[in-house]
Amino acid sequence: MTSENKGTAQLTIAMVLSGTLGVFVVESGASPFNVVFFRVLFGALALGGYILARGWLRDHGFTPRTLGLAVLGGVFIVFNWVLLFQSYENTSISVATVVYHTQPFYVVLLGALLFRERITAAKAAWIGVAFAGLVLVSGVTPGDFGSGGAYLTGLGQALLAALLYGLSTVVTKRVTGVRPHLIALVQVLVGIPLLLPFADFGAMRGTGADWGWLVGLGIIHTGLMYVLMYAAYAQLPTAKIAVLAFVYPAVAMLVDWAVYGHHIGLVQALGVPLIVTASLKVTLARRPASAPAPGTAGHAPEAASRPATPVASEA
Repeated sequence: MTSENKGTAQLTIAMVLSGTLGVFVVESGASPFNVVFFRVLFGALALGGYILARGWLRDHGFTPRTLGLAVLGGVFIVFNWVLLFQSYENTSISVATVVYHTQPFYVVLLGALLFRERITAAKAAWIGVAFAGLVLVSGVTPGDFGSGGAYLTGLGQALLAALLYGLSTVVTKRVTGVRPHLIALVQVLVGIPLLLPFADFGAMRGTGADWGWLVGLGIIHTGLMYVLMYAAYAQLPTAKIAVLAFVYPAVAMLVDWAVYGHHIGLVQALGVPLIVTASLKVTLARRPASAPAPGTAGHAPEAASRPATPVASEA
């Protein structure tokens, strides 16, 4: 197996795992704050164990500045997860995931706003196409404005989660000379004290088998998934990473339909290819020759993902 084929398999598996995340969140029965708290707790144990086994804590490469940036990125990532999981409750896994995939456009807009990065006419047009797709995917009807607003709130939560993910991406792209696994570890460690005041441990009594879903979120969807993604990024070109990133929402929609019977309508479905196409066009836009190569990015991831937080988006 060639290096690129191996990377393709690793990233595909990581994105498939990411697509099942919503089921773990819903089946745990815990509140979004509790879900994220235990995700970062078990995720830190999984990632920390892997990093210790590889001996990567020695010569970690952090400086006070890059460590501070990683911590700030972690704040954005943690609350991004909380908002996304709240969106699952108010909309559906399918709708929330597709809306969440407006992340690449926020990265472009934030770069222009914060760092005066140039937005070409082509990028601006594709961002317009993406948000036209977003309007279709949202499926908002006049009745949604008079029914307590839960659905609209869920859409807003998914959009805000995407914005926070974009902020994390912009921040962590400035962290160079550090393994992405270490950046991810810092980010989940930040979540433990950050979410501790919001966690309701009393509500976790008697959850029994539901703890398995929470442990899975930490070990599978944070530890294993990140390790697979970062291994794949080192072996794949940006174009392939960007394309494979869309395995995540595709699997999320399939799983949401198979497990919960949720599916997006025909008009909503018309918006999906608009967002996908625009995202690829923006992500793969040719950089000017003078532009520096991006530094090591860690997320999400996500992409997610990471955020490049890498190129692949992940929850």
